[in-house]
Amino acid sequence: MAEPLLQITNVSKRFGGFTALDGVDLAVAPGERFGLIGPNGSGKTTLINCISGSLRNESGSIRFGGEDISALPAYQRTRRGIARSFQIPRPFSSMTVMENLMVPLEFVRHRHTLHRSDTRAEALEILGSISLADKADTPSNQLSQVELRKMELARAMAARPRLLISDEAMAGLSGAEIDEVLAILFKLNDSGITIIMIEHIMQAVMRFSQRVVCLDAGKIICEGAPGAIITNANVQRAYLGN
Repeated sequence: MAEPLLQITNVSKRFGGFTALDGVDLAVAPGERFGLIGPNGSGKTTLINCISGSLRNESGSIRFGGEDISALPAYQRTRRGIARSFQIPRPFSSMTVMENLMVPLEFVRHRHTLHRSDTRAEALEILGSISLADKADTPSNQLSQVELRKMELARAMAARPRLLISDEAMAGLSGAEIDEVLAILFKLNDSGITIIMIEHIMQAVMRFSQRVVCLDAGKIICEGAPGAIITNANVQRAYLGN
């Protein structure tokens, strides 16, 4: 069996007397479409913050591409190929869509040595892959909600990740808009990018994922194929309230 791209072993995280993650073990294979679900407060956001480096786990280890990255700061994890989008897009509102992408391209990826035209060409390539090329010179504060979500994905893609963590990219979108974002994520996965999807929209995460893990109270309560997860009694009690 191929070595996992991401290996999480016995990871725990506490905030004072509250245990947000309690001995979490999971592995994500290269190229996998992996779904992470659970009710509010289950530990999903804490887990992806530990993976991306914005939080440090108290115990356990996180390995990426065979390297222990548990002690690395977030920017070094990004340079190794971990990128994430955020549930609430935070664009540079005074900048155009193109300029929003050129910031991570020039600084996160050390592209300050390139000519501006080279960076612009790379930004256009990314925007074209998510159907936003026609908005390149549009101020970001004029984008629709779905366009903001697309731009958030584009900014994550500017780091050229091997692993993309998509955090609630479809929250608040219509059915047709959800289909648009799903199509983009499928396309990115087809290009070789491993994707972890954190999502409350069950239909979307079940359509997208090859394998799903459900967290509750900081612990994994179920893991398996989407069909098995959705009918699991523990998941229904914890996540669906049945």
